[in-house]
Amino acid sequence: MDGYSVAAVFAVLFGLAIGSFLNVLIHRLPLGKSIVTPPSSCPHCGARLRVYDNIPILSYLILRGKCRSCRCPISPQYPIVEGLTAALSLALFIKFGPTLQYILFFLFCAALEVISLIDLHHRIIPDVLSLPGVLCGLVAALLLGHISFISSLVGAIAGGGSLLLVAFVYERLTGRTGMGGGDIKLLAMIGAWLSAWSLPLVVLIASLVGALTGLAFILASGEGFRTRIPFGPFLSLAAVIYLFFGPLITRWYVGLLS
Repeated sequence: MDGYSVAAVFAVLFGLAIGSFLNVLIHRLPLGKSIVTPPSSCPHCGARLRVYDNIPILSYLILRGKCRSCRCPISPQYPIVEGLTAALSLALFIKFGPTLQYILFFLFCAALEVISLIDLHHRIIPDVLSLPGVLCGLVAALLLGHISFISSLVGAIAGGGSLLLVAFVYERLTGRTGMGGGDIKLLAMIGAWLSAWSLPLVVLIASLVGALTGLAFILASGEGFRTRIPFGPFLSLAAVIYLFFGPLITRWYVGLLS
């Protein structure tokens, strides 16, 4: 294989390894547990995982999705997260090549992945991810120059401020909380990484996908509009879509209007 192919394989392996660590974050952060100790173990029987039982995706397939010790089922979320992280790593490598931009945007996407899964499971977005994510977005603008620092700063302020205004107006009109503080900080983080110009399209995509998904959940659950749908995963998905296809979608939309 040539050098580019070897680097692409490394990007996949790197994504698999980081995906395994993301599973630890997804499980432990909402519970307030250390992400360092104790070592990985079965959530059912507490048996520590051997090194060869902790190989991303492969171990899950060999064990047929069950713990070696107690034979209880292992959530398919583990290989899904590992595979998705590997796919994101490869896609970002193809887009940016072996550059600092690839590394930093991979960390951005990995953070969005963790935020999405935690929000789905617990209906929270940890400040320990979103607030440092805003600062990292500002630093990335300085290091990469993909957007100006001012654009990054305005994106953070506009992202957080716009959802804060929406939440304030909704609560005034209905007397109910409609937008969590975590979503506000998440959009501030996305704005810091992708600039204020990305926000209209990100919010539009998130709203459309969220509305369709929410309608499906409402019909399936039978709880009517009392069903609470986390918005964080849709904001995260929209941010990744914008990262890869934002300019293309914008040109298509402008061409459609003209």
